[in-house]
Amino acid sequence: MRIPPLPADEWNENVEAAFKGMLPRERMNPEGAGNALATLARHPDLAKAFVGFNLYITFRSTLPPRVRELAVLRVAALTDCAYETSGHLPMAKDAGLSDREVTAAQGGIAADQFEQSVLDAVVELTKNTQLSEVTWKSLSEQLDEQQRMDLVFTIGSYYLVAMAFNTFGVQPDA
Repeated sequence: MRIPPLPADEWNENVEAAFKGMLPRERMNPEGAGNALATLARHPDLAKAFVGFNLYITFRSTLPPRVRELAVLRVAALTDCAYETSGHLPMAKDAGLSDREVTAAQGGIAADQFEQSVLDAVVELTKNTQLSEVTWKSLSEQLDEQQRMDLVFTIGSYYLVAMAFNTFGVQPDA
């Protein structure tokens, strides 16, 4: 690990303030927070700003959970981010994806045109930083304007997370 999780004896009021409202009191420690948050705890101001945004992306955006998880699984596969993969496999199951659909999505293959457009959007945004007209139009058939905006930010957010976690060496939680 280039940047290991912050040890428990170094958690202080700045770290607790960064995670206030995001973590229950009993999880305000490296074990309870998990490797990702415990690593971000080394930079409380960044953690507070980014984790708040990521909570929106993960739990409050307008995207249906299935669409979000398809996008995240594809980002994780393209970036070879073990932390994202391990964290989102259970979420993908909760969103209704079967084992077969998970494997297919990781490889960039979907059963229908709309979900294929979601997976294609990941590739287009990570390679070209924009969506083609064909993909935008296909997404528009099932996603409204806010949902399409949330999809772009979801892909970008998880791409950023993958870059950071891969660079820092954040390991999946046990």
